Amino acid sequence: MNKNDFAPTPPMGWNSYDYYDTTVNEAQVKANARYMAEHLKPYGWEYIVVDIQWYAHGAGSRRSEYQYIPFSKLETDEYSRLFPDPERFPSSTGGAGFKPLADFIHGLGLKFGIHIMRGIPRICAHSHSALLGTSLTADEIADPYSISRWNPDMYGVKNTREGQLYYDSLFALYASWGVDFVKCDDICNTNMYPANPYSARHEVEMIARAIKKCGRPIVLSLSPGPALIEEAWHYETYANMWRITDDFWDDWELLKDMFHRCRLWQCHVKPGCYPDCDMLPLGSIGKGFDDLHNTDFTREEQRTMMTLWCLFGSPLMLGAEMTKLDEFTLSLLTNREVLDMLTPDCVPRLLWLDEGASVWTAWNEKRGEKYLALFNLMDLESDISFSVDGFYNNKMRELWTGEVASFWNGKICCHILPHGCKVYRIEE
Repeated sequence: MNKNDFAPTPPMGWNSYDYYDTTVNEAQVKANARYMAEHLKPYGWEYIVVDIQWYAHGAGSRRSEYQYIPFSKLETDEYSRLFPDPERFPSSTGGAGFKPLADFIHGLGLKFGIHIMRGIPRICAHSHSALLGTSLTADEIADPYSISRWNPDMYGVKNTREGQLYYDSLFALYASWGVDFVKCDDICNTNMYPANPYSARHEVEMIARAIKKCGRPIVLSLSPGPALIEEAWHYETYANMWRITDDFWDDWELLKDMFHRCRLWQCHVKPGCYPDCDMLPLGSIGKGFDDLHNTDFTREEQRTMMTLWCLFGSPLMLGAEMTKLDEFTLSLLTNREVLDMLTPDCVPRLLWLDEGASVWTAWNEKRGEKYLALFNLMDLESDISFSVDGFYNNKMRELWTGEVASFWNGKICCHILPHGCKVYRIEE
C-alpha cells in the first residue's frame, strides 16, 4: 500500500481527553475551536479532536466507579455504526451525525477529528444488527475473543471480506461527516494479549484500506502505546502517527523516560509518518477525572517537553481547556522559532543520554538551519558542557530566552535549572 500524503508535517491540534475525559459536549468543543482559531491557528494549530465515548449515553456519570460504564446505552444507526450522543451533541439529531459540528469547525478554518475504538459495538453483535452492503449481521463479523482490557464497548472485527465492508461503511460515514482525523484506540498495542501485542494488525490494514476507498484525506493516528519498534515498518506503511508510550501525564518520571523512547524511534520520523509522544498535559487538565488542576510540570519541565517534542518531530496535541490558558502556556504554544523545528525536514540526532543529561542536534538541510538542545535531567541545577564536532566559535541564540551564546573550540557550556533545557539555533 502506498503511503498517503495527508500529514506532510506532524499534526498540531487539541484533543478533549486530558480535560474532559469522556464527558465533552458540543458547546465545549465549539468554545475550544473558537479559541484555537483566534489564538493558535496562525502558528500551525488546526485539529479539533473529540475523544472517547462521544457515542455513550451518561458518559462520566459514574466516574467514581467506572471510567467506561459497562453495558451502557450507546447511540448507533441501523448498520451497527456509532453516532454521537444527541444529549451532548444536539446538532447530531435526525441522522446528521457529526456533520454540523464538522461544518462549524471547518468554517473557522480548522480541521475536525474523532476518537474511535477499533472494532464493532458489542451491543450490535448481541442484537444481530445489520451491516451495510452485506446480508451478514454484526455477530458474524465480530470476534468475541478480541476485546480491550480497559473499555467494554467493542469486539474486534474478523479479517474477512464482510469485515472489510463494515470498515468501508464506517469510513464512508466519517467522510460524509467531514472528518479529517481519526484516532483509533486499542490497536497500536493490544495490551490485553501480552503474547501477541499487535494482534489487531489486520484491523490497521482494514482501516487504511477503508480510508483510501472513502475518498477523503483522513489522518490515521494509532493508540495506545507503547508501539513495537519491530513493527515500525507496518505503522509507517498503514498509519500517519502511532503512540510510542502509554498515556502520558504531567509526571517528571514519564517525561524523563521519553528521552529513551525518542532515542529508540529517532530514525523513523519522516513525512507522513510520526512516532507520537502523546498529548501535551499543559494548562488546566483533569476535570473529567475529578482531578481538576493546573499541570504539575514546572515551567522548566514544560519547556523541556515542548523542546523535545518539536525537535524529535512528534505530533502536538494539547489537552488543556484552551479557554483557560494563561499567558505563559500560550507563550509555549506560540513560540515560532521552537515550532520551526517541527518538520520532518528537521532531522533529529541524539548525541548523549545518561541519567543526568541529554544532548540532541537537529539539522534542516532544506532551510540550512542547525539546532542544539541540552537537557538537564537532574533534580539540581547544573553546568552542562558538551563538545560537538564541526562547530568552532559559532554564534548561537537560545530560542526560549533569546540569549546569545558561543562555541569555543567546538565546546558549549551552559547553566541549566533542574529538569530544564537550552535549545539553540546555530549561526554559521
